Amino acid sequence: MRRRLAVLAAVPLLFAVGCGTDVEEKGTSATTSASLSVDGQVGTKPTVKFPAGKPATTSTSKVLKEGTGTPVKDGDSVVANLTVYTWDGKKNASGGSTYDNGAPELVPVSDQLPKVVKQGFVGAKPGGRFYAVVAADSYTKEQLDQAKAQGADTTAAQVFVVDVLDSPTVKSAVGKASDPGVKGVKLENPEGKAPKLTTKTDEKPSKKLVQEMVIKGTGPEVKKGQSIMVQYVGKIWGTDSEFDSSWTNGQPVMFQIGTGKVIKGWDEGLVGVPIGSRVLLTIPPDLGYGKEGQGEKIKGTDTLVFAVDVLAAY
Repeated sequence: MRRRLAVLAAVPLLFAVGCGTDVEEKGTSATTSASLSVDGQVGTKPTVKFPAGKPATTSTSKVLKEGTGTPVKDGDSVVANLTVYTWDGKKNASGGSTYDNGAPELVPVSDQLPKVVKQGFVGAKPGGRFYAVVAADSYTKEQLDQAKAQGADTTAAQVFVVDVLDSPTVKSAVGKASDPGVKGVKLENPEGKAPKLTTKTDEKPSKKLVQEMVIKGTGPEVKKGQSIMVQYVGKIWGTDSEFDSSWTNGQPVMFQIGTGKVIKGWDEGLVGVPIGSRVLLTIPPDLGYGKEGQGEKIKGTDTLVFAVDVLAAY
C-alpha cells in the first residue's frame, strides 16, 4: 500500500548530500565530499553541486543544519523528505525526491540502512538536514551482490540529502472505544495494543463502503493529499483470514491519501478522519482490488475489513 522511491535496488530507501554550516563530517575520500554543495532551504527540494573528477570512494555523512527537539535513536521511525543523486563523475544525475510528489517517507532507523545513512539519522533532530554519501564501503557483501545481480552500478556513489520532519512515538489510537455496530464483525480494543479483529461470519457484507468510528481522535482531520501514518489489520469478510497487518510486520506505514496511491476504499474512508482515531472499514471489491483481486490471498469477490489507527498526518 505504499510507494517507495527506488535508488539502489539493494537499499530500501533514499538519502542525499548537502552543504552549509559545518557541524560534523565523518569519513574522508580521495575526491573529497567536502567539495559538495547543496542549495536550498530546509523544507524545500535541495540541489546538489558536485566537484569535478571521479566520485568519492569513501562514505561520509555531514550535518548541514541542526534541528530542535528530541534526537533520533537507533530503532526509531523517522518521517523525512529525501532527495537522491547518483555521483558517477559524469552526469551526476538526480534520482528523484519526495518533494517531487509531496509525500515524505517513514524511514525505520535500523541496520537495514547503509551504515553511513543510519549514522546520519542517529542524533538528528526534527527540522534538521544532513547528507550522506553512500559509497561501496557502506554496503555489506550481501547488499553489493544483490545490487550487482540487479544491474546496479556499484562504482558510483549515492548522495542523499535528508530533511528530518518528525520522529513520532505514538503507536496506537488511545481513548474510549465504541462498538462499530457492524453485524458479522467483532473488534476488541486492548489499550495500547493491536486491536483484535474477527470477521468469521455468515452475514452478508454491504455492497457499499462502510466507515465506523471506534475511537475518535482529538487531532485535526486528515486532508486529501496529506501523507498519513497508520497502523492497521486487514481481514477477509466471512473467513477471518488475515491478509496484511502493520502490527504483525512490526511498524506503522505511511502513504499519501486521497490521490490514488492506495485502494479507493482507503482514499474515501480515511480523508476527514481526525488524527488519533481508530476506524473500521468494510470495503467492497469495486473499492478494493477489483475483479482481479490481489495475489493469492484476496479474490475478486472478497470484501475487505480493516481496523485502521490514524496516528499522524504531514
